[in-house]
Amino acid sequence: MLTLQSDLHGNHLLGALPAHEWSALAPHLELVQLHAEQLLCDSGRRINHVFFPTTAVITLLHTMEDGGSVEVAAIGREKMTGVPVLTGGDTMPTRVQVQAPGFAYRMSASALREHFGRSDFLRRILLSYMQALRTQVAQTAACNRHHSLSKQLCRWLLIQADRTPSDELRVTQQTIADTLGVRREGVTEAAGKLHDAGLIHHSHGCIKLLAGAALESRACECSLNASLT
Repeated sequence: MLTLQSDLHGNHLLGALPAHEWSALAPHLELVQLHAEQLLCDSGRRINHVFFPTTAVITLLHTMEDGGSVEVAAIGREKMTGVPVLTGGDTMPTRVQVQAPGFAYRMSASALREHFGRSDFLRRILLSYMQALRTQVAQTAACNRHHSLSKQLCRWLLIQADRTPSDELRVTQQTIADTLGVRREGVTEAAGKLHDAGLIHHSHGCIKLLAGAALESRACECSLNASLT
């Protein structure tokens, strides 16, 4: 059980709650450690828990019949998983998987649904978040269709850096490829060019950003718009 409201400030949605709303939710929140590629909920499965990341990053993946996948949205410290429980649903349309390891607050879906129905303040915050999430999903679809892999990779790296407390991203090139819905060889080539230009340093399972401003100049406009949501 949480005892200090400051404990919640790692997640922006929880940190926005006033004291009386926090005191109602705190007994239902559990701080948990999430591991890379950990499956939190599979597509079509019942949502038992929602997660409010603090340092972890969670990805929502749409999986194709051939086994391929593409990221629909990324959930960092400014967001939460399990939106369908707020709109009357109880299953996930996408795969919910940990992209970058770290910590998150876990809450039962039933407890969130109960407080969402009783609290006008919580309802306003989460409805605003749902609108921002829809915007991100639409923007991701447009970006994947119209922008080059190089621009997408720069955009993706910048967004992930904003969601984590470090400029080192613990992620493999295969994970990036699965996220962007492209071949790993394409990610390897694009990352190699950024490495040669001195913008990143990449080794197995780790990418370090060296020149954020230069990455921004190479990224598509979606990186800026995503940060605004």
